[in-house]
Amino acid sequence: MPRQTKGGSYAVGRARRERILDVATRMFATIGYSQVSLTEIAREGGLTAPGLRHHFPTKQHLLMAIIERRFDRTLDRANLRPPDQDGTGPFRIMLTITEMIAADPDLTQLFVLVMAESADARSQTHDLFVSRQEVIIADLVAQFQEAVTAGHLREDVDYRALARQCIAVTDGLQLQWILSGRTLDFVSMNARILELLAADVRVDGRRIDLRTPAAAAAE
Repeated sequence: MPRQTKGGSYAVGRARRERILDVATRMFATIGYSQVSLTEIAREGGLTAPGLRHHFPTKQHLLMAIIERRFDRTLDRANLRPPDQDGTGPFRIMLTITEMIAADPDLTQLFVLVMAESADARSQTHDLFVSRQEVIIADLVAQFQEAVTAGHLREDVDYRALARQCIAVTDGLQLQWILSGRTLDFVSMNARILELLAADVRVDGRRIDLRTPAAAAAE
């Protein structure tokens, strides 16, 4: 039997870790964090309990990893942004992230629950949410400032406050989506709000359909 390379072992371990996170996300969201044991998660993921604990010693480690992965994927998606042609770039990124959120309802439901608990400074996830949200805000502000420099957006705007508005709207609509039994079209609702925010800070004040490619919108 051919020996597995170090790189191959890492890839296998990484894939196993991702499978554990996927299974745990679904089970935490549908059954409940306190109602699910590591043994049950291991069984559902095709692992032994010791095998799972090799990656995640406790449920707390597992929950933190799930939330961190959600933040990481959000930032990864933001970093894929194309050049901003009209000042709508940051708003388009927020809409794309909203679409990503809607595509993974189990994770979104879990995220909303944990986000609510993180408001308590004593919670396990409080510091994680605070630090990661600051990273997201800083990234949005940098994008806004680039658009200001390019002459697309007004200079007399508090873009840190605007970044918080964009995040608050998205977070609030996630909650409304879950409360509606996932029937609310929160992607379209967020698109309309983001379009209004973008028009308010664009130099020409024109409202642009964020679902239209930037090149087409500029024509």
